[in-house]
Amino acid sequence: MLDGRIPDRVPADDSYWETTVERWRAEGLPAGSTPAEYFDNDIAKISGDYTLRMPVRVVAEDGSGRTYWDANGALRRDLHLADGWTSQWLDFTIKSADDWKRHRHLAAFDESRIGPEASQEYAMARSRGKAVLYSGHAVFHPTWEKIGMEHEMMLMLENPELIHDLYSAQVKLMIDIFEGLRRRGIEFDGVFLADDLGYRVSPLISPALYRELVMPHHRALCAYFAERGLATTLHSDGNIAPLIPLFIQAGFRGLHPLEVKSGLDVRELKRRYGTGLVLWGNIDVRKLSGTPEEIEEEITSKLPVAMEGGGYIYHSDHSVPHTVSLASYARARELVDRIGRYS
Repeated sequence: MLDGRIPDRVPADDSYWETTVERWRAEGLPAGSTPAEYFDNDIAKISGDYTLRMPVRVVAEDGSGRTYWDANGALRRDLHLADGWTSQWLDFTIKSADDWKRHRHLAAFDESRIGPEASQEYAMARSRGKAVLYSGHAVFHPTWEKIGMEHEMMLMLENPELIHDLYSAQVKLMIDIFEGLRRRGIEFDGVFLADDLGYRVSPLISPALYRELVMPHHRALCAYFAERGLATTLHSDGNIAPLIPLFIQAGFRGLHPLEVKSGLDVRELKRRYGTGLVLWGNIDVRKLSGTPEEIEEEITSKLPVAMEGGGYIYHSDHSVPHTVSLASYARARELVDRIGRYS
């Protein structure tokens, strides 16, 4: 599918909240089996550690959550809510160009960034016939985790040279981890890079800022992988519709997860971009949380359009929340398996 060809059926992949897994255990998900294993998802993703690897230090912890300095030198408060975890970023070690200069060496690669589990995951994925994708973050998202989103956006206007250096360090690290994994005998079928650039109603930055500051680094990553025969998919939450033509110019072959809640519709995107862009997702988790009729309408109204001529991979429009029952999700996957056949 990523090579532009038509397989026997629509590939399927997905992600799941921890609270969803807890619910599904009570509804029949076998102990020791993940949802990806139980539903035989087609894709495995392998990565390494691309943080700054600063010491993690817990400041406070109680029943409502914990406050700690994370591996990127950010002070975070993880709140334990009824529907899972959510994080607040409170402070950052890197606040200036001088701070980045002092800590930039922490973004360098060494072999310890790749754990022994990578080879084990690869062997397991190959034994089960999965597509194996190199996975990680691109540049915009991991930078705000180091310096703060507001700070990053201000620097885009006030100090673009520093932004380029922060992004360049991340590009090099992602390539170095990729090559380190290949030295261990891991061969990939594609690349999956996350870079959240959208809010609910619009991109977080303008197309002009994307073109000037982010796109050169996205292009460098896509070109590097394309030279090795690998198509790159971009994950971005939110409404990133105004940026899609620029994503294509940057070299991305796929786009994920196409959030319905942000106004994206795979049928319209298919009409606009055809099979030139592999579309992942857009199955509304709110509909999967609904009646059997709503589930069937969601799948049957989108899948035939999205899969026509190739270029579509099944996925929810973000991650599957605990409002979706195991039986409802199984029904959706049964429909995908039945309708999503090319032969």
